[in-house]
Amino acid sequence: MDCCGNDLTPAVALFRSLGDPARLAIVRRLAEGEARVVDLTRVLGLAQSTVSKHIACLRDCRLVDFRTEGRQSFYSLTRPELIDLLRSAERLLTETGDAVALCPVYGDPAEVAP
Repeated sequence: MDCCGNDLTPAVALFRSLGDPARLAIVRRLAEGEARVVDLTRVLGLAQSTVSKHIACLRDCRLVDFRTEGRQSFYSLTRPELIDLLRSAERLLTETGDAVALCPVYGDPAEVAP
């Protein structure tokens, strides 16, 4: 089954864009609705510069866009399919148990039992 076409580069870029914990947390928060950088810093406990850097990355990937209201910018997801992708990933993780978290290559080494 060829789910991604012949060129996997765009799919790899998509998953890399979501592979950083801060960016994934931002996407998950924006799945609930639009937010300002200040809102994201409060909810995620990250520095403003960190949130801004990750928002810029997500905007470059065209996963996030913004609208301005006065001097404020409100960020939101550009594609509702991204929420579906996250839900699918959560279902997959539920079904595979700890297999991904315990993976010796991609999992958290602290989680791997000796």
